[in-house]
Amino acid sequence: MPPKKRSSTPAQNKQPKPTVESVSPDKKESPELSFKKHRDKDAEFVALCKSLHVTDLVCDDAWKLWTNVQDSMDNVTDNQTKLWGACLFVSLTELDGACFTLTQVLKAVRLNVKQFFAVVSKLDVNIDAISTKVNSVLARLEKKYDVTLALYQRFEKTCQNIFVLGSDGPERETIRSCWTLFLLAKGRAFQMEDDLVISFQLLLCTLEFCIKRCPRDLLQPLYKSAISKVLSPPTRTSRRNQNKSKARPPEPEVDLELLRTLCNENDCNAEEVKNVYQTSFSAFLDSLGLSRTTDFPQGSVLTQQYEELYLKSRDFDGRLFYDGDETVLAPAVKISQLERTPKKNVSEEDNTIIPPQTPIRAAMASIKQLRGDLTTSGDQPSTNLETYFKNCTVDPTQDVRKRLEVLGEAFSVRFGQAVGPLFVGLGRQRFNLGVKLYYKVMEAMLKSEEKRLSVQNFSKLLNDSKFHTSLLACALEVVMATYGESSFKTGGYNLGGDAVETNVCFPWILNVVKLAAFDFYKVIESFIKADPTLSKDTVKHLETCENLIMESIAWRTGSPLFELLRQEHEGGAAEQAEAPATFSQPLQHNHTAADLYLSPLRPGLRVLPAESSTPPSSQGPPSSQAPPSSQAPPSSQAPSQPPPQPASQTPRLPKSNSLSLFYKKLYRLAYTRLKMLCSYLLHSHPELEPIIWTLFQHTLQHEYELMKDRHLDQLMMSAMYAICKVKSVDLRFKTIVTEYKNMPNTNQETFKHVLITEGHYDSIICFYNQVFMQKLKTNILQYASNRPPTLSPIPQTPRSPYKFPSSPLRVPGSNNVYISPMKSPRMSPGLMTPRSRMLVSIGESFGLSNRFQKINQMVNSSERSFKRSLDLGTTPKPLKRLRFDMDGQDEADGSKSEGGSALIQKLAEIRCNYSRQQKMKEDTESKK
Repeated sequence: MPPKKRSSTPAQNKQPKPTVESVSPDKKESPELSFKKHRDKDAEFVALCKSLHVTDLVCDDAWKLWTNVQDSMDNVTDNQTKLWGACLFVSLTELDGACFTLTQVLKAVRLNVKQFFAVVSKLDVNIDAISTKVNSVLARLEKKYDVTLALYQRFEKTCQNIFVLGSDGPERETIRSCWTLFLLAKGRAFQMEDDLVISFQLLLCTLEFCIKRCPRDLLQPLYKSAISKVLSPPTRTSRRNQNKSKARPPEPEVDLELLRTLCNENDCNAEEVKNVYQTSFSAFLDSLGLSRTTDFPQGSVLTQQYEELYLKSRDFDGRLFYDGDETVLAPAVKISQLERTPKKNVSEEDNTIIPPQTPIRAAMASIKQLRGDLTTSGDQPSTNLETYFKNCTVDPTQDVRKRLEVLGEAFSVRFGQAVGPLFVGLGRQRFNLGVKLYYKVMEAMLKSEEKRLSVQNFSKLLNDSKFHTSLLACALEVVMATYGESSFKTGGYNLGGDAVETNVCFPWILNVVKLAAFDFYKVIESFIKADPTLSKDTVKHLETCENLIMESIAWRTGSPLFELLRQEHEGGAAEQAEAPATFSQPLQHNHTAADLYLSPLRPGLRVLPAESSTPPSSQGPPSSQAPPSSQAPPSSQAPSQPPPQPASQTPRLPKSNSLSLFYKKLYRLAYTRLKMLCSYLLHSHPELEPIIWTLFQHTLQHEYELMKDRHLDQLMMSAMYAICKVKSVDLRFKTIVTEYKNMPNTNQETFKHVLITEGHYDSIICFYNQVFMQKLKTNILQYASNRPPTLSPIPQTPRSPYKFPSSPLRVPGSNNVYISPMKSPRMSPGLMTPRSRMLVSIGESFGLSNRFQKINQMVNSSERSFKRSLDLGTTPKPLKRLRFDMDGQDEADGSKSEGGSALIQKLAEIRCNYSRQQKMKEDTESKK
């Protein structure tokens, strides 16, 4: 039954790989390779190593990696040199060497960045061919490259609007020096070089610095007039005051008018950029001695300083973007592939062209929306919120303020440690935005609870520290995600363990505020419901956070989840946290934060007859037995002790709403992921899916200790392998993890770094052999017997537990007609989606009666026109289907037909299909 593991020593006996620095001085390798010493290797491989100046240690390790993976790869001959370069890069990363940079190996094998990353990923043919250390470095480099590429594309476009460009004039060197100065600032000023928003703000600061030092004749009129004054040259100081001047250099002057012009042209908040300039960029200028000079910095000096920074980082050379070097070129995108919105045939004043969406434009739009939604919210409790506080038996006002003061200081300091010590003030700005959102959502929650319970005294809830900390943490996570500092685009989340913390991705915020993940999960659903202005991306981000909590974070050592489970199993409750009989029931989303944070005090007490040993199968989940909302006791007056029961009945401990809901969502998430993996691997054996699910569900219910410090998917893959093994289906772990990597929101650390025993980690194969199979061997073998265990019911798996307020909703009875609610009263109907031929905004004045006549003409028209409205000059395509979606596209190919032809054709297609089906049905009946 155990899978065969490749011949290797046990993980606990593995010796760590020697690093370049760990080699003793008397055994240090010569940096010059000799062909005689490497006669056993291919001569071309040794020549490549020699050109990159690698050491003997790196050369040997790379060749060993090559020999291990080449037999498992296809088309090795055609890509041999490229694969050798990838092996050298992996070995250098593993050994912490400093022989060559990423750019140098790219030029040696003639690949660009994206192509090289794809080649490196091909080396990962076995479970442990590439370590998680290398994967982490690759993810960081790829994200840094994507950010730098987006910044350069915006820089190039912005410079076209700033400078009067010639074929080969002095402005070319000016722009080159400006880009180099920005790269230097980005590398020195802060540690998170993959932060798009802060990097863009630094770019605007750099442009402001360079523009006002340029000759006026190189500037476009807009920026020539925006410069408010010419900087005066630095004044001389007396010798007596020189030391004093050096001790406290004056702050460089910021041309606010010029800075506002740059920010307005780039949809960026001027106050935030000004803060970055005064707190961070100015300190960087001081370090270069450029603070008070009016001269343009010398390009040769900047190039030399960046060269040192580039060689130290050992990644790609950012200067090559300006040179158009092939190693950093972006993949060519045709104009038809750009994200564009069809034009509307409306009045001329509304007929505006919406530019293509770019990473920077998307980030700026998200920030603008968040700040706009918080315009009316303050960093102090509103009058209504203060009233709720005063109505409490114990006024929580002082505790709330004290908590915000302490957590605000902690957040700012930790933000500065992660981003850079010069950005502590920026962390305070992020926190203040989070406080505004915290107060806004809290007030909305309390209004909803007041309407639901008809009470105004929420003393227990508002004096619960975990509730306030969770709500604040959720607000801060929304702010961080909006600014792009907490995202999951790198394929995972913050795993911790870095010596220098530069990752503020979730669950970083939980560590900052010292909050358990299980407590944080309780507020997510209520938070989303309480703030309908949250963007779709933000809601998806919070949903991903919730999934990460259920998958692994809530199962870490010390989590309160284990104490609740222990109480469930040892406290006399015969029911599970989630009864299998309820799996087929729809998941009800009527829980509020008060229900979860005051659980298990809120629910009523369930009682079973003394002679009954097991609960009836029809009994619902614990939460379904709670009193109705209209009869529930107020949140502030929840009883602390259950009422006494008759002697003839056996009392049961109160069930936890939070645990019940957690397991409901956990089971549905687990089955959704299992179903997806089965569709990849076992489409020819559909009968195995319910059997695998039964073992998987049994493990989560009865052997939940296996989840401690592990991941949900580790149990899923182990259950799949076990059932396939006893059912004699040939499925190897190598195949499982290969397809697993194609699933969304997965991380290779999940199957490469699995807890075996305390402090010892190994691959998923080792976990299965030494832990999973040993614990569940008896249960697994039952599935091969003549009397296998009863199959567990299949949970209902809705697409998403959250409804996005801005998403189009399908009209009942139709698969093709959708309506979209207005996002905000501030938005004009002309800016809403879908951008169809004619937009009807219900609730606002529709206009003159002739517009209704136009609708009638559209419906009655039989004209079949396929003219595109994007004016791209492409050949028109016939309409395949009618679809209204969030992108504003009306047709499958992104085009937009004129008049009512699209609707008429679709109706004709439906009528034709219906007639064909009726005819087939009649023919079948006649044959019978």
